[in-house]
Amino acid sequence: MTGAFHTRITDLFGIRLPVVASGLQWLSTADYVAAAAHAGIIGFITAASFPELDDLRAEIRRCRELTDGKPFGVNISMLPKLAKGDRVDAVVDLVCAEGVRFVETAGRNPEPYLPRLHAAGIKVLHKVPTVRHARSAQTAGVDAITVVGAECGGHPGTELIGTMVQAALAARDITIPLIAAGGIATGAQLVAALALGADGVAIGTRFLVAEEIRAHSDYKARLVAAQETDTTLVMSSLRNTVRALRNETTETVQKIERELGGDLEALMPHIAGRVGRRAYETGDARFGVLSVGQSVAFADRVEPLATIVKRLEEEACTAMTRIASLTPVSSATRFG
Repeated sequence: MTGAFHTRITDLFGIRLPVVASGLQWLSTADYVAAAAHAGIIGFITAASFPELDDLRAEIRRCRELTDGKPFGVNISMLPKLAKGDRVDAVVDLVCAEGVRFVETAGRNPEPYLPRLHAAGIKVLHKVPTVRHARSAQTAGVDAITVVGAECGGHPGTELIGTMVQAALAARDITIPLIAAGGIATGAQLVAALALGADGVAIGTRFLVAEEIRAHSDYKARLVAAQETDTTLVMSSLRNTVRALRNETTETVQKIERELGGDLEALMPHIAGRVGRRAYETGDARFGVLSVGQSVAFADRVEPLATIVKRLEEEACTAMTRIASLTPVSSATRFG
């Protein structure tokens, strides 16, 4: 596919623009991922959104039909440590059997699964919160890396390094295709990431207001009204920091963390995934740890994903034109 930008990421995924629509828990369905494919970017079905493997298999097959041969992938999120009931092995077997071409991993080191995935011809994009983790993933043999900054929704890690710093540092050491993420929502930011040395960007929050996202209209309206200051950090006491939409639940969780520390039993009724899922179903965004990044400030209207992507592309082209108009000052002029 051809487009305004040709990078190692567009080559790796066979997409038109160097943009990844990262997996969104409960929300990255076949409809959304297929919309990304037709818009010229790549999206990932979130395996964790489907408790039953048969349902995940059906969603992959439905997505294959909807994408009409265009690229898509599956997001496999892993807990930091292997725990009882972990089903990553079963999901890996499923995506291999289904002929999925791309996988996005996050959480613990994916190295134990790489031989199976690569033997099946699957390219692996691994998401990390620090450059140190990026180096380890590169050594392990992943095919591409996403480095997220502190501005991102969801899990920014515990060190909270901003995206501008993360991307520039990662570009020094990472030799495989590199994606920058965290607070990125505009075409100008895409161009900035490329200038820093990344090969593309990953976007989550900005796409939450896409029409194809299966969430209540009142929830999307809350995001459209939100500003960059309407997110906050919770769960740092569990060393599992989450940036989420500021609401009654985040206030409660922060109070518990101040008073009781990382008391999982006290926190669980508030941080359980089922609580957040209800917000997507009912539109009541007062409750639940709802992963949202600071780039929510750019989510200014509900519209088809293709329209959002088109706006991104136009913004990027405008930014490139603006840069091209800047005439470098010669050394003779500067010092003469």
